[in-house]
Amino acid sequence: MTAKPARIETPYPCPPEVLLSTLRELVRRLPNFDRVSVGFPGVVRDGKVVTAPHFGNDIWRGYRLTGALQKAWRKPVRLLNDADMQGFAVICGQGLELVVTLGAGVGTAVFRHGELMPRLELSQHPVFGGKTYNQYIGDKALKTIGRAEWNKRVRKALGSLQILLNYDKLYIGGGNARFIAFKLDKNAKIVSNRAGILGGIALWRANGRRRRR
Repeated sequence: MTAKPARIETPYPCPPEVLLSTLRELVRRLPNFDRVSVGFPGVVRDGKVVTAPHFGNDIWRGYRLTGALQKAWRKPVRLLNDADMQGFAVICGQGLELVVTLGAGVGTAVFRHGELMPRLELSQHPVFGGKTYNQYIGDKALKTIGRAEWNKRVRKALGSLQILLNYDKLYIGGGNARFIAFKLDKNAKIVSNRAGILGGIALWRANGRRRRR
């Protein structure tokens, strides 16, 4: 890290032109830079947005975000799902590793021997009572039901993911990970939110351990 994290409120509604304007304002606070890694809250592929559940799928689907940012900043840009990006900063590269981010929604990333697996949009998958992971343990649920009940739900959801994936290691990040109050299994740990930034370094490594999607 060469500068302190810079934060700015995410505007809603947030169509592409609003996000671009907000990012330009954010970047003005940062030192000079040569390249850009972007973690996006949705499925991305080949520099384009596939899903954007928090911003609106209809207005974002197919949007060429990488190209728009390269044009705005005249710098090379690489785009990745935000949970995938955080994962690159915390995985050890052995076995099957799962990254779960708890924030406004729920992000997931799966790595096998250090390689990012094809996108699984688990946050939008029905989990309990017809609710998606986002609805069940996202930020709105936390604020509605309180921390005690939210912790019960998170524990139940993590148990379901263990059965589904049989992962070797679990990393939990995101702003709401700090509210976890139950004891995690030996193969699980909470990771720093800084990983969401540091994971961007992996997108530019020359050894091939960069994202596939």
